Amino acid sequence: MGDKEDTRKKKESIIDLSRFVDKTIRVKFQGGRECSGVLKGYDTLLNLVLDRTIEYLRDSSDPSVLSQETRSLGLIVARGTSITVISPNDGVEGIENPFIQSSDAVI
Repeated sequence: MGDKEDTRKKKESIIDLSRFVDKTIRVKFQGGRECSGVLKGYDTLLNLVLDRTIEYLRDSSDPSVLSQETRSLGLIVARGTSITVISPNDGVEGIENPFIQSSDAVI
């Protein structure tokens, strides 16, 4: 019985986050919440431990837009099942959506 357990493949995550440990990452969740923090640890299910976490709040008049307001969350555990995007914080910048037509456009 022990041989079968030894020959079974160990489950591994497809995403390698080891190079981002102790670096700031940005995380987007289902439902639209976003935060950034220092990655302290993770597991194969992509549950994340983030320190010095900051949540970016949404505009109350338009929930699709991030406001300038933030709130400090400190040390958090983010469940991997609710995470949609993980990205490095360095080099991340917002870009204008090229598919939104301006109000001046003639149809």
